[in-house]
Order: sequence, then structure tokens, then C-alpha cells
Amino acid sequence: MADVTIGIDISKALLDVAAYPERAVKQFTNTSKGHSKLITWLATLPVKLIVFEATGAYHRNLERALGAHGAPFAKVNPRQARRFAEATGTLAKTDRVDALMLARFGALLEPPRNPGKSQTLEELAELLLARRGLVKDRTAAKNRQHTLRSPLLRRQTQQRLKHIKTQIKAIDAYCTALVQGDAVLQERCTILLSIPGLGALTAIIILSEMPELGSMDKRQTAALAGLAPITRQSGHWKGKSCIRGGRANLRQALYMPALVAIRFNAQMAAKYQAMIKAGKPAKVAITTIMRKLIITANALLRDGRKWSKISA
Repeated sequence: MADVTIGIDISKALLDVAAYPERAVKQFTNTSKGHSKLITWLATLPVKLIVFEATGAYHRNLERALGAHGAPFAKVNPRQARRFAEATGTLAKTDRVDALMLARFGALLEPPRNPGKSQTLEELAELLLARRGLVKDRTAAKNRQHTLRSPLLRRQTQQRLKHIKTQIKAIDAYCTALVQGDAVLQERCTILLSIPGLGALTAIIILSEMPELGSMDKRQTAALAGLAPITRQSGHWKGKSCIRGGRANLRQALYMPALVAIRFNAQMAAKYQAMIKAGKPAKVAITTIMRKLIITANALLRDGRKWSKISA
């Protein structure tokens, strides 16, 4: 029996599963019991790859179940999958059609496999998601505070800000304790913290958002972070290169460390100043430093060593 690629369309309640090239379609509930039945069925097939879209909270339990059983899976960007469907002339959009499309997508394009996340990384991801929500709430409350006239609303907003600050502090402490309680993550975190410019929170975000770090080359690392310049050229016309895609949360987390590195990391500062003197815009130079930071982190984690001046 030839290898098959599995596509899974995920909704809140159901999993529509298709096999390619057989085009067989099955349906399971998106519950622990449904995941067990799915894995039992997959065990009867020569599965080469399982492909599903990132769907927020709805895919996480399935991803955890597949990872626990060592199933090879790839989590793909929904926009990329939709454009593949349109390119193949598939305009209809139903759960069954999407499952078949994902299976075909995996067979033809062979997206890179995702490493299974440990329970600690899963918990870190959930905590960091909650933290981002609190930061947004804090920003909104501060913005409202400037326009409020009612003394009662001012007091309530001030109390809300204090409460958010306490919650963020508690999440940060818990994240740190989680990392320190995991020998592998603690070692990786220590290596990241040795890089001038990276703080504890940024190191934890990097560990959570890019668990593949240390197993890729520098081009793959930059592309996955969304920091690889994309060339725009057609005939005699040549547009400005830009960055796009990748993991936005990771990219956002690297911005402030890049500014710190420009001030306190001699090698990074020299690179930044050289680009400015060459006429490059400040944003382009900062993006270059962000890319250099994540590439350096990948190299150090790959080699299992801390940062030194020759590392840069």
C-alpha cells in the first residue's frame, strides 16, 4: 500500500479527515475520545504526513494527541492553504472539501513537519497568550484614562490597571518557574540570556514561539521568524524588499531587544551604524539586528554554547 497523506479540517465540534490519494473521508469528534479513535484509524494506514490548519484553541488538543503518539504532522497557515485551493481551481469551501484540499496540499508541497511540543511548552504558550491579552487590556485602560471625567470611573480604571499589573507579574513569575523546572528549557534559556539584549521574558517567548530553534540553518530561521527580506522584481522594475509572514508574536518580541542590543552590544551597534551610514532607513537597520539576534540564538542553541564576542 502506497504512503498516504492525511488532511484534517478542524472545527469546534468535529474533525473531517481525508486521505490522499485514496480520497477517503471520515469524521471524528473533536474530543479526547474522538482523538483516540482517529489515532487508532491512522495506525492502520501507512501515513506519511498529517496536515491541518492552525485554528487557535480548536487544534491544540489534537496537536497534543498527535505529538504524544509520535505522528508526523505539519501545521500550516490557513491563508497559504486557501491560496493553494484557489490555485488548483477549488473554489467551493466545505469541511469535506477543505480536508481533501489539505491532504493534497501536504502530498504535493510537503510542508515541513512540526516538532511536538512538551507539556511545559504547551503551558507556556497558553500563559503567554493570556499575558498578551492583559497587555492589550492595559493599553486600552491607559488610553481611556486620559479621556475620563467621572471620578468613579477614574478610580475604577486605576484599580483595573493595578489588578492587570499584578496578574502580569504573576504570569511572568509562573513562566520563569516553569522554565526553571525543566532541565532542557533551563539550559536553552541560559544560552539565550547570554546574548546581550535578550531579557528573561524575550527568552521565554523565543522558547515558546520557536521550539525548532537550533535545528535549522540561518535562512530557515529568518524566514520562520518573518525577518527574511522578500525581493520584489519584475523585468526592469525593482521594488523595495520587505518582510512578511512568519511568526508575528516572535517578531514583535524581538523589537525592543534589538534596540537594547544596538546600545549595549558592540557588534550589533557597529552593524547598525554601518547600515545607517550607508543610507539605510532606521527601520531596515533595526530589522537587520532583529534577524541577526534570532540567527545568533539559533546558532548558539545548535552548538550548545553561550554567546561570546566571536559569536556575533
